[in-house]
Amino acid sequence: MKIVLVAEYRDGKLLGSVNELIAFAGKMAADSVMFLVGSESALPAYEGKLYLGDVGVCGEFNPEVHKALLLDVIAREQPDMIVFSHSSYGWDLAPRVAYALKAAQVSELVDVVDGALVVPVCNGKLRRNVQVKTGKTVVTLQAGAFGLAEAPTGTPAVEKITTVSAGRLEFGGYEAAEQGGVDLTKAEVIVSAGRGVGKPENVAMIAALAKALKGEYGASRPVVDSGWAEHKRQVGTTGQSVAPKLYVACGISGAIQHLAGMKKSEFIVAINTDKDAPIGEVADVLVVADLKQFVPLLTEKIQAL
Repeated sequence: MKIVLVAEYRDGKLLGSVNELIAFAGKMAADSVMFLVGSESALPAYEGKLYLGDVGVCGEFNPEVHKALLLDVIAREQPDMIVFSHSSYGWDLAPRVAYALKAAQVSELVDVVDGALVVPVCNGKLRRNVQVKTGKTVVTLQAGAFGLAEAPTGTPAVEKITTVSAGRLEFGGYEAAEQGGVDLTKAEVIVSAGRGVGKPENVAMIAALAKALKGEYGASRPVVDSGWAEHKRQVGTTGQSVAPKLYVACGISGAIQHLAGMKKSEFIVAINTDKDAPIGEVADVLVVADLKQFVPLLTEKIQAL
């Protein structure tokens, strides 16, 4: 199998998600080449051929130009699969490429099992295996789903590419999203509520523990989708990515989308009734207990210090 890995360059920097692309190629045991519209001053650690478009000419965001460049690479390499990160860049460019190739597209890939592509369904509560029927496949990888045990090494063999396509868009720049008064990225302690809190009234005890620890409280996507907490408190790929000194996950099973948003925390404590919950794989401490009993007692002990 041959794969084209589509790396990203944003705001003058190569994005770290390139390592997830490399990890995916390794898991597939596939030959790979890489595509990047970027700069020679910021190349990935990668052993292989890198097709490089000049960001100064092509722009960081110009879908028509980037598509033309990528389709040229695909025509040269004839890959079985074209792989993007599941990001705003991937969301935009992947379907354009899939349509041009008349290829199947599989979005938010989280695993590969016996050759089948695994994607989440039902708001991440379930997973399904997908088998494609087209000769080529375009996929996007969920952030955090694939990782390397060690940092990659190597220097790519760069082949510069150009296109006569000018595109009809003019990229104006990036605009930061409003934080809405709660910036969890600056909190040193975060206590997050998951579906396991049971009902909206119980979010208050999570907030109380956060206050006792002099931190902020967060929430998983199911809690936010249920209206139990504001979106500005959501942690995960569709919320905020955080890296506090202490992260306490209360009643959170550990969906990949949530783990991707908090796995860089320095110390993780998980409170869950299920000792086999996926959150336990990243937690430094797993407390197997009913959070509705444990959290109030913990809060009381901390307040008494």
